[in-house]
Amino acid sequence: SDLYEMAFDPVERAANFKDQSPNAHFDILKAQDTATENNNFADDIAREQDKIRQADRIIFHYPIWWFKEPAILKGWCDRVLASSAMHTVDERYDQGRFKFTRALFCVNTGANAHECAPDGKEGNLEMLLWPMAHTLRYLGMTTMKPVCAHGVHSYHEGDTKIKLETYLKDILDNQINVIRDFDKRDIIRFNADDDFDDNGSLKPDAKSYSDFVRCGVKE
Repeated sequence: SDLYEMAFDPVERAANFKDQSPNAHFDILKAQDTATENNNFADDIAREQDKIRQADRIIFHYPIWWFKEPAILKGWCDRVLASSAMHTVDERYDQGRFKFTRALFCVNTGANAHECAPDGKEGNLEMLLWPMAHTLRYLGMTTMKPVCAHGVHSYHEGDTKIKLETYLKDILDNQINVIRDFDKRDIIRFNADDDFDDNGSLKPDAKSYSDFVRCGVKE
């Protein structure tokens, strides 16, 4: 799915739903639940949902843009990963409908690898990818460690431009090996459901896999 080529509309709104009364209060979750019940999502959304249901492996190709995924991909998540259609309260995380689906991010940054490291001034790239990975985790998916191309921008000239083009060609040529070894890649680790107490807080004896979820945090 080339979202730009498709002119995908990333904005969820009342007009997207066939059963939504123009004068009624628009509740996104209720609208998505109703569209699921009546099987009448907009055609472009239904097609994307079917692609996900049929997929064993999903690769997301995108540039890191203002320290996150592009807005069009965030909007794709908002609209396609709809309530009831793709998840419910009882079917998420460990019990998610897509727990047998694996995903991979192939991303590029304008900054170099040092700047995107845990001690880099651009911020730890894996932390920047965590919210998107957690979105897929919510659906039950397993996300593999990313493929990253750094220093990709259009201001290179002369020898540095040639070096960049060679670097990118090598990455693209290696993509067949990425596909072949997909399931051998390390995964992005998340806590299991039973690592949390009844309030949804990480248990004191549970290991933390991300600074986004840590036990005993003090202000």
